Amino acid sequence: MSNGPPEDTGVFHDPCFLEHRPADGHPENPERLAVFYRRLVARPGLKLMPARPARPEEITAVHSAEHLGHIAATAQRPFTRLTADTHASPGSYQAALAAAGAMIDAVTQVVHGALRNAFVLARPPGHHAEVSRAMGYCLFNTVAVAAAFARRHLGIKRILVVDWDVHHGNGTQHIFETDPSVLFFSMHQNPLFPGSGAFTEIGRGRGEGFTINIPLAPGYGDAEYLALLDALLHPLTMAFAPELILVSAGFDAHLLDPLGKMKLSAAGFSGMTRNLMNLAQTCCDGRLVLCLEGGYHPAALADSIEAVLQTLGNAEATGTAKPLPAANPRMVGWAVHRCRHVHQGRWRCLG
Repeated sequence: MSNGPPEDTGVFHDPCFLEHRPADGHPENPERLAVFYRRLVARPGLKLMPARPARPEEITAVHSAEHLGHIAATAQRPFTRLTADTHASPGSYQAALAAAGAMIDAVTQVVHGALRNAFVLARPPGHHAEVSRAMGYCLFNTVAVAAAFARRHLGIKRILVVDWDVHHGNGTQHIFETDPSVLFFSMHQNPLFPGSGAFTEIGRGRGEGFTINIPLAPGYGDAEYLALLDALLHPLTMAFAPELILVSAGFDAHLLDPLGKMKLSAAGFSGMTRNLMNLAQTCCDGRLVLCLEGGYHPAALADSIEAVLQTLGNAEATGTAKPLPAANPRMVGWAVHRCRHVHQGRWRCLG
C-alpha cells in the first residue's frame, strides 16, 4: 500500500503483443500498436510497466477450461483460423495471456494505491470473447478477467465497466449479465458487428438493469459522446457508487477509422477520459484502468492513445483539451429518451 497519493499513470506494454499475427491484410495487425510503441518513452508522470502472463485459474474465472485449452493449442500450429475473422499465430496465446495478466496487475496496483490510474496497451483485444468462444478478433476477455479478479481477490464489491469501442462488447455483457455487482455501460454504433447491444438488452435475473446499452446511428462525434456521458453515465455512476472503473477503450469510433462511421477525434477521447477520471475521483478514489480494444487506423490510434495518456497523467486538469462544438440536440435527445424509457423504472436517477 502506498504511503501517499499515487503520482504515476501506469502504462503496461510488452513486445509479445506484437507477436500476435493474424492473416496478411487483417485490420487487427501488429502495426496498429507498433506505431505508438515506437513513440512510447518514459516521462514524468508515466511509469512504463511490463506484462506477465495470466495464470490458468485467472483465465478460467470467466472462461471455460475447454476454451483455454483450445486457445493454448494454437501455440503449436503455424496458423489457426478460429472464426472467419479471428485468427491465431504461434505467439497469439502468449500475447492473450499477457494482456490479461497486465490488466490484472494494472487493476491490482491501482486498487492498492501504487499507481494513480493505468492504461494497458495490449493486443489481441478482448471484449467480444465469450465464455467458450473466441470471436471478433478477441481470444480472452481481458477486462472481464480483471473484473473477476478484483471481485474475488481485491475485495472490490462493485465495478463499473464502460465500453466506448465502436462495436458492442457482447462478451463482457454476457459474462456479467446476471451479476448485479458489475454495471456494464456500452455506447456503440448500430447496425454493426456483432449485431447485439440493443437498448432492451438490460441483463438477466439478479443482473436485470445492470446492463446499459446505448446503440447509436453513424455520425456521432465528440460533443454528442460527451453529452451522453453527462446525461446518462454520470447519474448512473453516482447511483451505483462503483469502487473501481474499468474501460474497454476502443478507438475505432475515430472519424478516420475504416471499420466505423463515427466522428470522434483524439480530443473527444481525451474528453471522455477526463469525464471518467472525474467520476472515479468522486466515487472510488480515482481508481480507473483502461484497456485497449479496437482502433484500426494506426496513426489515428497512436494520436488518440497519446491524448488519453496526457489526460490520465494530468490530475489537475478539468474539461477537455480544447473547446468542442455544441452537441446535436436531436441526436443526443433521442438516445437519452430511449435509455430513460427502458431503465427509469429501475434507476430513479434516470427518471
